[in-house]
Amino acid sequence: MADNVTSLFRSTAAHSPSMAALTREGGDGAGPVDFCIPCNPYFPTPEMFQDMGARLRDIITYYPSSADTITAELCSLLQLPPQCVAMGNGSTELITWIDHLLVRESLAIPVPTFGRWTDQPMETGKRVDMFPLQESSGFALDLAQYAEFIRARGTRVAVICNPNNPDGGYLHKHALVQFMDAMADLDLVIIDESFLEFADAEQDPSVVQEAMLRPNVIVLRSLGKNFGLHGIRFGYLVANPALAGMVRSMLPKWNLNAFAEHVVFMLKNHGAEYAQSLHQVRKDRLDMASQLSALPGLTVYPSQGNFLFVRLPVGAEGTVVRDRLLTEHRILVRECGNKIGSSSRFLRLVVRPQVDVRRLVSGLEQVLYGTRRGAAVPELGTGTNYSSGTAAVDRLVSSTNGAGVQGLAAQAMGVGAAMPAAPQPQPAAAQMPMPSPMPAPMPVAPAPMPAPAPVAPAPAPTPFPSPVAPAASVVPPGPTPPGVPARGGLTAAQVRGTTGPAPGLAPAPATGWPNSQSWPNAAGMQTG
Repeated sequence: MADNVTSLFRSTAAHSPSMAALTREGGDGAGPVDFCIPCNPYFPTPEMFQDMGARLRDIITYYPSSADTITAELCSLLQLPPQCVAMGNGSTELITWIDHLLVRESLAIPVPTFGRWTDQPMETGKRVDMFPLQESSGFALDLAQYAEFIRARGTRVAVICNPNNPDGGYLHKHALVQFMDAMADLDLVIIDESFLEFADAEQDPSVVQEAMLRPNVIVLRSLGKNFGLHGIRFGYLVANPALAGMVRSMLPKWNLNAFAEHVVFMLKNHGAEYAQSLHQVRKDRLDMASQLSALPGLTVYPSQGNFLFVRLPVGAEGTVVRDRLLTEHRILVRECGNKIGSSSRFLRLVVRPQVDVRRLVSGLEQVLYGTRRGAAVPELGTGTNYSSGTAAVDRLVSSTNGAGVQGLAAQAMGVGAAMPAAPQPQPAAAQMPMPSPMPAPMPVAPAPMPAPAPVAPAPAPTPFPSPVAPAASVVPPGPTPPGVPARGGLTAAQVRGTTGPAPGLAPAPATGWPNSQSWPNAAGMQTG
């Protein structure tokens, strides 16, 4: 595999080769340990897989029921009105139809984030206004600054991922509801809750109930990620009946396959196991963050997703780390150099059981600090060889005259068109002056490192001045939009998600869903 690993990554249209491709390449019939794809490792249970295996012939032989039948069963389980729900063949199908039907001219999205939110509208010729999340503020999203950015750009659609992918940053429900109300005049506000089931920062984190009551809000949710079944491809959106019906009417017949139907109909009997799987992922997230934070120079950012965003030690090159982990240790990780707003110094690592984490830590120790042969510290690149895996995005990057993702961020913030041939590397502190010491929940590296450094989730955050946006000289600060948390109060940056429950907040109970005595409703909470 060592000779072909680079070509495997270059030849895929996605960020990483599929597990099937890696298994074929390995030659031994076994794939690598997967720290790349953010999937629940504890669900379905072995007994559920045995049940699916026993029914495999029927599942793949016969047509599934209609999408309406499958959607009705899911809605019964989650206690949602079917007229407010549309199910898709994965969240990507829903994102595609949202773009075609509801995004007319422009869309705003904080970056880095899930790539389809930037790539899909670009591919259909829409303007994508990218709001750069600053490394110096721990990639926290300040909703007041984001609202000002949207107003200054005249954007018509706003997207927020909560928790955000790849960093796991979290926004509290009350702040999101205020933002939705402040943006009531936009064509659309989209809250992507694909990873919210793994959050435990507050008791009732979802805004699905609020979305059904508003004319311009869609909430997107994933089933494949939560249920550990990415290959089945199923997800759903929640909105008012008019919006949900518009999307539902355009979806192809039989867009949901028989595997999706079988899983949805068996879930009502496995609520307790699902709840336990969420509880275990949350526990593993804390343990994994602790172990990774002990590695010298490695920065681990607080996360409310089922993954951790880490910054490699100074000089380490993510593609080299990724390739060596795969070829030498059979470990697959997500290197984030092709995420707009990120760089090859960052990895996203999925939360996995402790036996796998020990293997990951051992592999990182050898790759980062072991023999210098093939060490992961080549000459730092300029970022001009960025490739998203999507031609439309690559053309846009090349139009920045080699400024790469930094140029995109500058353009998004309204900076003039003139750009340097290559971005000049600077310490984070030089790019973003911040008070010192920083009282906010910033990432703290376990060894002396340039700021930022993640702080272990402990005391409740205290207010601090919001980060100065790079475009402040171009877009002067205006009054805070109505309903959005003011800068003088508690901002989104200050309530950024921690890896565990915040002090003073009751963690979300992982105890199951209705009709099973204990299954989470659409918000992931117990209903009685």
